[in-house]
Amino acid sequence: MNQHFDKRRERLNLFQALFTKPKTIKITEKELDFVVCPKCNKAIESSEIKKHISVCPQCDYHFPLTAFQRIDSIFDNGSFYEVYAKATSTGLNNFPDYLNKLTRYQKETSLNEAVVVGTARLNDIKVAVAIMDSRFMMGSMGQIVGEKITRIIELAHRRKYPLIIFTASGGARMQEGIMSLMQMAKTSAALERFNQAGGFYLTVLTHPTTGGVSASFAMLGDIIIAEPQALIGFAGRRVIEKTVKEQLPDNFQTSEFLYEKGFIDQIVHRKDLRNKLYQCLLFHKESK
Repeated sequence: MNQHFDKRRERLNLFQALFTKPKTIKITEKELDFVVCPKCNKAIESSEIKKHISVCPQCDYHFPLTAFQRIDSIFDNGSFYEVYAKATSTGLNNFPDYLNKLTRYQKETSLNEAVVVGTARLNDIKVAVAIMDSRFMMGSMGQIVGEKITRIIELAHRRKYPLIIFTASGGARMQEGIMSLMQMAKTSAALERFNQAGGFYLTVLTHPTTGGVSASFAMLGDIIIAEPQALIGFAGRRVIEKTVKEQLPDNFQTSEFLYEKGFIDQIVHRKDLRNKLYQCLLFHKESK
C-alpha cells in the first residue's frame, strides 16, 4: 500500500512540476486524474475537487460550475423542473459566423442558451430559479437569455414563488447589437413588477459577473450574495484606469471589495451556500 502511495505521489509531483504558470489542466489515466488550480497552481486529485463542490482545498479557489452542477449542489434531489428549455429566436442579425457559433456551443454544452430556468425545492420550499452557465459564450446575455430570465420572473410573480438567480456572465452579447442591450431594461422592468407585487428576489453573484448583467438584474436583489473572490464589475479594469487616470486597488472589482463598499450583503463560501439561501427563504417566509 505504501509503495503504491509513494509511486502515486511521485507521479503527482512530476505532473505538478510540468506547470509553472497558473492554468487549469486535467489529465486522465488509469491511475492519474488531477486538476491544477489556476490560483495556487497546486495539483489536486479530481475526487478531492468533487468532494469539495469544485473548490480548491488548498486555497479555496472556487472553480466554475455548470448550470446543472449548481442545481445538484443547491436544490433538493430531483426537484428541479426546467421550463422554456427550447426557447429560440428568429430575429437574429447577420453578424458573421454567429449562427454557426451558436450551433457549436449548443452541441458542446447540450444547452440551448447561456441560462437554465425552472422551478425547484430547497428544503421543501418552492422557488423559481435561473442559473447562468459561463460555458455558453461566456454566459453572455442575448435575446433568449433576457427572454428566459424575464419569463421565470413572471412565473415567480404568478405563482408567488421566491426567485433565485445565479449570475455568471461576461455581459451583453454584442453579436445581437441593440437587441442584447434591450434585455437590461426588459429584465429590470420585470423585476420591478415582481417587487411591487411583494416578490422576494435573491441574487448569487459568481465569477465572473460583469457588463450588462451586472448593470441590470444581477444587482437588483432584495438580498445580494456573492461567492468568494468573484470578479464583479461593469467595465474592464484597464478601461476604468485610463478613464479616471488613477491606479485602482489590487482587489478592485472582487467580492471582497464590493462587500467592503456596501454593494453586496454577504460573501458566502460554496459549502455554506445552500444553508444560507434556506435561511434567507425562511426569514422571508416568516416575515410575511
